[in-house]
Amino acid sequence: MAAGKAGGLKRYHDLNGWLFIAPSILLISIFLVYPILRSLYLSFFSGKGMMMKFAGFGNVVRLSNDPVFLQALTNTVTFFVVQVPIMIVLALLLAAVLNNDRLKFIGFFRTAIFLPCVASLVAYSVLFKSMFSVDGVVNQALLALHLTDAPIGWLTEPFWAKVLVILAITWRWTGYNMIFYLAALQNIDRSIYEAARIDGVPAWARFLYITVPMLKPVILFTTIISTIGTIQLFDEVYNLTEGRGSPANATLTLSLYIYNLTFRFMPSFGYAATISYVIVIMVALFSFLQFYAAKDRS
Repeated sequence: MAAGKAGGLKRYHDLNGWLFIAPSILLISIFLVYPILRSLYLSFFSGKGMMMKFAGFGNVVRLSNDPVFLQALTNTVTFFVVQVPIMIVLALLLAAVLNNDRLKFIGFFRTAIFLPCVASLVAYSVLFKSMFSVDGVVNQALLALHLTDAPIGWLTEPFWAKVLVILAITWRWTGYNMIFYLAALQNIDRSIYEAARIDGVPAWARFLYITVPMLKPVILFTTIISTIGTIQLFDEVYNLTEGRGSPANATLTLSLYIYNLTFRFMPSFGYAATISYVIVIMVALFSFLQFYAAKDRS
């Protein structure tokens, strides 16, 4: 009799548990699972707007013959290869410096470096466009310091446009990664550093052989989320170039190209869905390589 009551009570709790999570499951299914499956289905179709027909792997073949896609792919990989290492190293160095409690105004510096990641995207994009315009404050400073003979076309020259996007992303997200490192550094026993200092280990060696190895899991985490964010890069490029990826598609990314295919040009939903899975494959590949590189082989 008691066993029957216990079984009924368990079923009652199980039912209540499923009822509690049912709304979340429903919302996730509608807004996450269904769009993923639908985009996979659309990737096998080609055509403009709703006039689509089954194309099999025709969109995959089209990728290799699309110069705009290849340009967007090259730009995205370039941003990833250049910007992510710079941002990770810079965030790590800043965290190491700001972990010193004897530093004056440490709270101010931590807050100031973190604030860009919570700043309005539109506001900071407008600010960057103003600062880096031909007659902006950056060019004026470079000319005043005699570092250049003529104003730099940050928004009109392909190379400098890429540099501007990298600067914007780095400025915005370095503080975000720095916070993770600061939190992890707080959990490292200070006696380890004291023992190394007593043994005569210099500061650079303590950083390389104590700090970096002990932050390895956090570094892996921040590298992966930075990789995902950079490969999906859209907001900064869209706002800095008004959605064009200019000049001459020099800053066009895969996400921006998907947006243009879907909303700016004649809609090509099937081809846009195919490109979105290129991003999925890239994220999976780069994440796997980073996990493999960070694997403990001892």
